[in-house]
Amino acid sequence: MNVIACYKIVPDEQDIVVNGDKTLSLDKAALKVGQYDLNAVEAGAQLAEASGGKLMVLTAGGEEAENSKMKKSILSRGPQENYVYSSPDMAGADASMTAKVLCEAVKKIEGWDLVLCGEGSSDLYSQQVGIQLGERLGLPTLNGVSKITEAEGGKLIVERSLEDEVEIIEVSLPAVLSVTSDINVTRVPTMKEILAAGKKPTTVWKDGETAVPAPSMETLSILAPEETERRCVVVEGDDGDKIAQFCQLIKAELQ
Repeated sequence: MNVIACYKIVPDEQDIVVNGDKTLSLDKAALKVGQYDLNAVEAGAQLAEASGGKLMVLTAGGEEAENSKMKKSILSRGPQENYVYSSPDMAGADASMTAKVLCEAVKKIEGWDLVLCGEGSSDLYSQQVGIQLGERLGLPTLNGVSKITEAEGGKLIVERSLEDEVEIIEVSLPAVLSVTSDINVTRVPTMKEILAAGKKPTTVWKDGETAVPAPSMETLSILAPEETERRCVVVEGDDGDKIAQFCQLIKAELQ
């Protein structure tokens, strides 16, 4: 089975600075591959390895999409090939723009059976790209997938965890799936894998090779939420008096 896993390069949230006016500064933020996308890459790597297939990865973005450190970071996690669409117009792209560009990029890649996405991006987390991508490709599409098992006849058995039950669905390939963060534990690349990643091929598409659509939304501002002071009261012990004290504290807060 040949798999395409989509990923996004995002600023490291630990480096984001909140200014006095609640706006966000990304000037000192390092780049990283989105954490939720790493689950999709790991799921793709496991499926490809089990079936003797190939894992390819795909991203679309601004100039950060061509960052050499990010290429090595993603290729050290199991993929054999990396595909990048880079355009200044993709900086800050919304879910609709991203899905349209990824759709055109996927059509340029030959020989794939399955497209995987993370449940959402680590920055915007709209949870829309995978669903919209599947719709544009005209393929069976599911989100919230927590387990994938290869079945006979070019099909997959997928599980989705609902509120009080697990839904099991048979899906015909090709298909587009968005996986949850609990589907796996992502691998930590070894030094050998990191060094080998530099020799793996990356195909880069630039402006004009894939049309960039106009955004469907306009972002007016992005502001950090107001900070809320939180109290912390610790009641030590488990005897009757301590439990009564604990209950009294809760009752006082609820009144």
